[in-house]
Amino acid sequence: MEHCKLQIGCMLIILYIAFVYFKDKKKIKLQKKITVFDILLVTGILAILFDGCTAYTVNHLDTVNAVLNRALHLFFLLGLDSFIFLLFIYMISVTTGIPKNTGKRLLICFPFIANVIIVVANIPSLEYRRGEITNYSMGVSAYTCFIMAAIYIILSLIIFLGRWRYMEKRKRLSIFTYLLVLACITAYQMFNPQSLLSSICVTVIILGAYMNQENPAIAELTHYHDEMVMGFATLVENKDGSTGGHIKRTTMYVRLLAEELRKRGHYKKIITKDYMRNLCMAAPMHDIGKISVPDAVLQKPGKLTDEEFEIIKIHATSGGKIIKDTFGHLGNEQYAQMAYEVARFHHEKWNGRGYPDGLKEDEIPLCARIMAIADVFDAVSEKRCYRDAMPLDKCFDIIKEGSGRDFDPMLVEIFLDIRDKVEQAHTKINSTL
Repeated sequence: MEHCKLQIGCMLIILYIAFVYFKDKKKIKLQKKITVFDILLVTGILAILFDGCTAYTVNHLDTVNAVLNRALHLFFLLGLDSFIFLLFIYMISVTTGIPKNTGKRLLICFPFIANVIIVVANIPSLEYRRGEITNYSMGVSAYTCFIMAAIYIILSLIIFLGRWRYMEKRKRLSIFTYLLVLACITAYQMFNPQSLLSSICVTVIILGAYMNQENPAIAELTHYHDEMVMGFATLVENKDGSTGGHIKRTTMYVRLLAEELRKRGHYKKIITKDYMRNLCMAAPMHDIGKISVPDAVLQKPGKLTDEEFEIIKIHATSGGKIIKDTFGHLGNEQYAQMAYEVARFHHEKWNGRGYPDGLKEDEIPLCARIMAIADVFDAVSEKRCYRDAMPLDKCFDIIKEGSGRDFDPMLVEIFLDIRDKVEQAHTKINSTL
């Protein structure tokens, strides 16, 4: 047991995390489907188990069956490779999302598949060497594992560094920490193979991901936050006589447009998974400033006077201030900033003639440009106290006419391209009201 004390300690930590994680996940009744983190956690346990076994057998070559020893080393190398590969998949899943394109998936898997083949083919030639501290194994199988680990670590760092600005702060710090630990320990072990520190990598990664990203308590808190946002937004929306459909429809239009942007490869570094989530939760807050507008103006059945329209325009600046004061200290800085930008800037126009700040073109944040199209489309397609709803054909024409004047022309083009999806969403949501 002397040679595997480190692995035993790491195993106890991981088993405790697994117990608490699955217990809380069941208690809080989160999604029942198996997640990438679930697989990563189980793979980590197996990797540490075989790491401990090989740490023992490599130091007892005279008493351990040779075939068993090589089999355990094979399982250890494959387990460690699988863990590093799954960590890369996990990185993709929490940033950009796993690609649906088969070609891209195969490209992602290629280094792992090639490494598995090489490891299995060369396991018979694995060498056992005597070190000053402990014995260790080396050979083609071990070298290819180091190469594969280096490839996926570098790719993970590239993904992280390219998108870190658009990730939640807690995720950003967690991912940076365990990627740094993984890179340092892997590099150290490449030059000091007898150190046998693989289990520390696995433990730090699982611990970091659990505490800052996968803890079921975080998911529960996020759910309550979302409920609060929707409740607050609906309360404000009802102030102008709406039934709540505006929030649901505009949020869906925003989601459809952002998803299509990402699908086509636009703003790849910006539209991360966190960006999408924050955008869809910021959209319901776009008119939050209307809480400061008098009911007599909001619910006026006739045309607004110039003075009344100036009062209406205040809701943009007021909304931004409310977001700053109310949501600016809840811990998710990225969400608070996006909600602020959506509330304040969704009435800015591409030609600079919008309000409140007269921003133009790319000066307008992307989230506000997306929100502007969704908001105007829904405003003209639904009944208001002063007019009936316009036909959808006319609504799409209004968006098209505003291209390059009111709206970002590229976003307009994409919005018109997904017309069928927009119409389906419009019909589906209205049927539930």
